[in-house]
Amino acid sequence: MPILIEPESRLVVYASGVQADQDKRPERDDLHHALRGDQDTLRRFLEEAHAADLAEWMEDLGDAELARVLQVLDVEAWSEVMKFADDDVGARILGHLSHDQVVAVVEELPADEVVDLLALTDDERTEQILRSVDFERAQGLRKLALYDEDSAGGMMTVEYVSVGAEANVGDAIKLIKSEDSPAAEEAGGVFVVDPSGAPIGYVSDRELLTTPIHTAIRDVMEENVITVRVNADREEVGRLFLKYSFSAVPVVDMRGALIGVISDEDAQEVIQEETQEDFTRLIGTSPEELQTRLPVLQRVRHRIPLQVLTVAGGLLISWALAKVFPSGETGEPEGVDLLRYLPIIVGLSGNVGVQSSTILVRAFATGELTREDDSSVLRAETLVGFLIGIICGLAVMSVAALTESVPSPWHFGFAIGLAVSVAVTWASVLGCVVPIGCQRLGIDPAIVAGPFLITLSDISGTMIFVGIAWTLLGLGAT
Repeated sequence: MPILIEPESRLVVYASGVQADQDKRPERDDLHHALRGDQDTLRRFLEEAHAADLAEWMEDLGDAELARVLQVLDVEAWSEVMKFADDDVGARILGHLSHDQVVAVVEELPADEVVDLLALTDDERTEQILRSVDFERAQGLRKLALYDEDSAGGMMTVEYVSVGAEANVGDAIKLIKSEDSPAAEEAGGVFVVDPSGAPIGYVSDRELLTTPIHTAIRDVMEENVITVRVNADREEVGRLFLKYSFSAVPVVDMRGALIGVISDEDAQEVIQEETQEDFTRLIGTSPEELQTRLPVLQRVRHRIPLQVLTVAGGLLISWALAKVFPSGETGEPEGVDLLRYLPIIVGLSGNVGVQSSTILVRAFATGELTREDDSSVLRAETLVGFLIGIICGLAVMSVAALTESVPSPWHFGFAIGLAVSVAVTWASVLGCVVPIGCQRLGIDPAIVAGPFLITLSDISGTMIFVGIAWTLLGLGAT
């Protein structure tokens, strides 16, 4: 669904009376304005919007609004939106489409994307859909669905064009034109195979268009084709594309016969996903997309393992310090007892702050967040930090109360636990406020989301911890 670009500025007046300048790209708020208007107003707006934007905006639509948008769009538009939609939005769209409408979408999409689409619905509906499409295509889709999604087989499409070495350029062009499938629309060149089906060459679209039609394919094909096995890991495939800048890579079975093709577009998507997964796991969060829109409890569940490990390590250090710096002879809590727990605060403050800030920096960079989302994100992240702080505080309180040799162990544990909880919550707030503030001031949030934020979190967290615990334990009293 293309973006329409016209030389003259136009204004669309929605039913709400709001005017939208059509020289700028449509935005999320414009869709909500259009939904307040009639069907013609909504249709005109959707014609201007890109499918990728629509897929993103649909995340915020209610069921009634989504149904209305889908009612205005046609099959081609549904298919384009499905290419960009994440799994949650894709599943919602499928829920609003009838059987015949889904079958029409399946006929429009490339095979590899159809497999991803069918994975969003139940087995019974998938089987009904496959029975309604072309038999040959259904067989190919069933075969694709058997491969592991993290393998080359899970990335490839079985819709490609191949010719024998004895063919000429004209034959290849005719074959592409005669293909009544997405392979014809999205063909990335032609693969040349030997009698056994093994790929021996490749001819790009550009070469086909600039070479006389009577030229033999073997005279223009690129030889020494690099292939990947169908069971190869997708990270290996991604590295192959990065190294050689291929436009397409053939996938072969164990006999070396061509069974599918991976496009550079699919490879880039995998590279991006793998990079994102590694990056998020590095900071102890989930690799799922749209982190800022996950439920609060789900975010806590994703982030708490790293914090539990930090608390365990901090308690181990505290135990070691107790052996080196024992409590005073009076048995009353002293400053040294308090400071033994300081490594926990340093670790937790840095981790929690970096988790929040990293997620926000990425969300700003990808367009996941806008200025209008700042307050809701701040509230949610503060609640996440508060819950993580409570969990960690309770753990530290229990261990401190059971291991410290002081007259009132549970009072001591409560003071330490409460100080931990407040410091962790504050670190989460800082992890949001600093990136949001930088974004509003026009400063790249990534610049301050690293060492600066960690230092700020450590210093302020330490001051909060010492201040609260010192006060509750009465260490400053004479």
